[in-house]
Amino acid sequence: MPPDETIRVQEKPPAELWAPYVEAHPDATLFHGLAWQRVLEHTFPSYRPAHRIALRGDRVCGVLPLYRVPSLPFGCALVSSPLGVTGGVVADDDAAAQALLDDTAAFAARIGARYVELRHERAIGSLPTKDLYVCFKKEIFPDHEANLMAIPGKQRRGIRIAERHGLTARDGGAELLDAFYSVYTLNMRNLGSPAFPRRHFESMLREYGDRCRIFCAFQGETITSGAFTFFYRDRIMPYYAAASPEGMVASTNEYMYWSVMRYGADHGFKVFDFGRSKKDSGSYHFKRHWGFTPTPLPYQYQLIGTSQMPNLSPANPKFAMIIETWRRLPIGFTRWLGPMLSRYFP
Repeated sequence: MPPDETIRVQEKPPAELWAPYVEAHPDATLFHGLAWQRVLEHTFPSYRPAHRIALRGDRVCGVLPLYRVPSLPFGCALVSSPLGVTGGVVADDDAAAQALLDDTAAFAARIGARYVELRHERAIGSLPTKDLYVCFKKEIFPDHEANLMAIPGKQRRGIRIAERHGLTARDGGAELLDAFYSVYTLNMRNLGSPAFPRRHFESMLREYGDRCRIFCAFQGETITSGAFTFFYRDRIMPYYAAASPEGMVASTNEYMYWSVMRYGADHGFKVFDFGRSKKDSGSYHFKRHWGFTPTPLPYQYQLIGTSQMPNLSPANPKFAMIIETWRRLPIGFTRWLGPMLSRYFP
């Protein structure tokens, strides 16, 4: 009997099928893993999992981590994967990918979702694609001097300026969370955005253990910048980063990221993953000036209950007044209210 090549898609896949496939697939990312699923479900219990797995016979041939999330101004959407840079369809071939997409579109229609957002690194088919985000990645050399010389001159001067200001670097785990969260929430308020709840960071520290670390720059005992950083396969990923206004004067970001790069070189990582930025934003230009080349992130959409792709970007003119108001609010108030609002910005 020839093997059964029929593809079936299953909801709520068991961990013993999901985990080995994700761990072995070269295109899978941190945001496809079970640890990220547990982090999301602890951070925002209102995010309801609806994961899909594709099977040929009893063999896994594709996965799609999927969450039903609340959408503005009302209703729901499906996102793969919330709070992640990537996390869309991972499959062995086009047929498996299409089976996952077809099943997801049918499910979205059944539950009345407005849209499905698929955070792909490579576009699939002809789905509507948003040209908003890029990612930045660069090789890390084993030698510190080689890494330093690969950084453009202005940023190298920033590292020296930070050293002259007496900045020092520390890295660790939960013992640095208070310091990091204080500067993170301040930075988010100043940007006009709600901060994620503290439990999000606590959950990541718990779930990832020695696969994540907090890097901070200090002026004496005062934190000036920090980066919550993941280690995944051959890459080091400073993911959530923030700096104080005072630290910017002392080039704290240059110094802090240099400490992350040094750690990556010392521990054998091959890729510095600078994460996602919106085109032409401040962080986009900061990363580009470090000598990183932007690579487009083709986020794709299945439009179910709407005819337009969602636009939750701070660059959306509709948010301008809200952002400006948020920046003027007391930090204590935004630290209280922000985590309750952030679930609407997955």
